[in-house]
Amino acid sequence: MKKVLLGVLVGIILIQLIRPNKNDSQNNTNHISTIAPIPSEVEAILKTSCYDCHSNSTIYPWYSEIAPVSWYLASHVNDGKEHLNLSEWTTYNSYQKEHILNNFEEVLVRHQMPLKSYLLVHKEAEMSKEQYNTLIAWVKTLEK
Repeated sequence: MKKVLLGVLVGIILIQLIRPNKNDSQNNTNHISTIAPIPSEVEAILKTSCYDCHSNSTIYPWYSEIAPVSWYLASHVNDGKEHLNLSEWTTYNSYQKEHILNNFEEVLVRHQMPLKSYLLVHKEAEMSKEQYNTLIAWVKTLEK
C-alpha cells in the first residue's frame, strides 16, 4: 500500500513538470479596438466576461498552476480563441468576421456565454440582461 501511495505521489509531482503555454501576450496591434470603437461600458463587460477566453490576455487564477487543472484551462482558452479572438480581429478576413459576428450575436441572444462552467468560479463574469443587450447592440454596429 505504501508503494502505491508513493507511486501516486511521485506521479502527481511529475505531472507538474508538464506545463501548457500561457495566454498572456500584451501585443494589441491586431486587437478589434484598433479598427472599431469600443465604448467604455462594452470594454468593461468584455474585460470581465469575455477576454479570459476570447483574447490573448487571460488572467489566470492561482489554481491554473496545478496540473491537470492547468491543462484543462489551456485547452478551454485555446478552444475559446478558435471561435473568437478579439486580440487577433484584424487578421480575420471579411468572411471570417461576418461568420464570427453572426455566431457572437446568436450566442449572446441565447445567453450561452460566458459558459456555466466558467461562471462557477468567476461569479463576477455573470452578465445581466442589460449587459447582454449592450453587447448585442455593439456587435450589430460591427456588422455594418
